[in-house]
Amino acid sequence: MESASRDIATALAEQLPPLTPNAAAVEADRCLYCYDAPCTHACPTHIDIPRFIKKIASQNLRGSAETIFSSNLLGATCARVCPVQELCEGACVLGADHKPIAIGRLQRYTMDYARASQSYPTVKAAPTGRSIALIGAGPGGLSCAGQLALLGHSVTIFEKRNKPGGLSTYGIIALREPVEIALEETRMIESFGVQIKTGVEVGKDVSLAALQQDFDAVVLSVGLGRTPSLGIEGEETILDGLEFIEASKTGTVPLHIGRNVIVIGAGNTAVDCATIAKRFGAERVTMVYRRTEREMSCYEHEYDFARKEGIEFRFLTQPSRVLLDGELLFGLECLRVELGPPDASGRPAPIAVPGSEFSLTADQIVKAIGQKKPALIDLLGLVTKKGFIAVDASFQTSIPGVYAIGDCIRSSGAASTVMAVEDGKLAAAAIHQQLVQQPAPVQVS
Repeated sequence: MESASRDIATALAEQLPPLTPNAAAVEADRCLYCYDAPCTHACPTHIDIPRFIKKIASQNLRGSAETIFSSNLLGATCARVCPVQELCEGACVLGADHKPIAIGRLQRYTMDYARASQSYPTVKAAPTGRSIALIGAGPGGLSCAGQLALLGHSVTIFEKRNKPGGLSTYGIIALREPVEIALEETRMIESFGVQIKTGVEVGKDVSLAALQQDFDAVVLSVGLGRTPSLGIEGEETILDGLEFIEASKTGTVPLHIGRNVIVIGAGNTAVDCATIAKRFGAERVTMVYRRTEREMSCYEHEYDFARKEGIEFRFLTQPSRVLLDGELLFGLECLRVELGPPDASGRPAPIAVPGSEFSLTADQIVKAIGQKKPALIDLLGLVTKKGFIAVDASFQTSIPGVYAIGDCIRSSGAASTVMAVEDGKLAAAAIHQQLVQQPAPVQVS
């Protein structure tokens, strides 16, 4: 099929339009401004949600922005990509009998105001004379860098990609977060005095030893690696899901869409890939997953969204071979699956049924089956936990003075943007304390 011709700005425009001032005021007035609000407790960054909403109601948008920034420097990103249905809005007391407050959209409304008016935090702390290097300019790294800069430290971020922002820039579908939103947040962080050096890969262009010599602390915010291999015949013809999303966001490579597209996987990234294919003109999009809908790792609201988009699902189906006629892809051979006892993930283990082969028609296949652990872990010889970087309560790794945050340390619980942002905030506070703390005075009796 020809390269998708549908305008990206139209096909992947933000899912929900921005609130008008009147709509924002009406929604803010619905809030009960709960004391000890459940929504604030449900927010991983603990934004004082009733406070920022009340300031919207009183038309104090600058104060509303200050409230959000005091807890979360990446409020614009989180307003768009957070699974609010599972977090703040899911905890709203109005949710049981009424419609929960649209917290995410109200936060976006305030952050849009902050962006338009450049109402950003400013550095007020005196310089500490301490310097920190951050590896990775994704949400966790930006959050940590911004917090450290606001505390008076000199911060330099090293990013191997050509643009900062991590998954916000490259790996989150545009209908949830446009590239410009991610890049504007990086510009805000730079306005604090943070230096971002792109096109620099640690272990290749600069060594950890050199960074340790030049900086007082080093923070790893490297996320995860590439999509793992399926180990099936013909896999070289399968597209990587993250690269598929990147092509839809950046336009750096042509985005070709098939007529019959199969997406292997059932996480949020897989849903994003299937959505892109559907919106760019694929006649049929099928998601293939080897367990059932109960074990899907995507959020329930993402599953509902995909079904409304007209995306089909084939459960208990395990890919076994790509079907090729020469170099022409024409299908995917699969095996039927039965679920056995729980495996290491705690979910029922998929067991392929011998002799149950069947084929699905496809002229394009995309895989989105998670990500491998970053190669930097082995390169640096870090102690790990379940394959992830092991850290202590202050986010320090097994190497003194080297810290880690975000998805690369998430050995338990769900990896998400907002958790990486919170890691960055907490790690910045711990690093600040360790760099500037004074010996306790000796009391002489």
